[in-house]
Amino acid sequence: MINSIVNEMKSEIQKMQNAINDDIADIKQANHDKLLDRNDLKLEYMNNIVNLKQQLNEQLVKDMKRGVDVNIYREKVDSLEDDLKHLYQLNGKLASIVLPIKQMYKEMVDDLTEHNGGGSLIDVKA
Repeated sequence: MINSIVNEMKSEIQKMQNAINDDIADIKQANHDKLLDRNDLKLEYMNNIVNLKQQLNEQLVKDMKRGVDVNIYREKVDSLEDDLKHLYQLNGKLASIVLPIKQMYKEMVDDLTEHNGGGSLIDVKA
């Protein structure tokens, strides 16, 4: 059971890594529609990873209570942890690309608002 959960988690992590790599490529090519389309899929991957992590923890506890030496899974769990660290780093790389762009747009809007007298960018008159 634990091997199955670990393998499924590794598969979901790989899908998430692929999606983030696709995001990075699409940002570089300004394919914004593809980025938005992939958001729901990435959320699904994240939810699956979280659920599988919980299942893994529960199964490890059950096995320990049954007297199973869970150290037999140490290598697989360590490998899974490495995959999660890589995913975290990859997500950081994506953030390092996206956050400066977000800041640039915020500064542009702030400048436009300031030049418009500090009020709204659009003055609607009824």
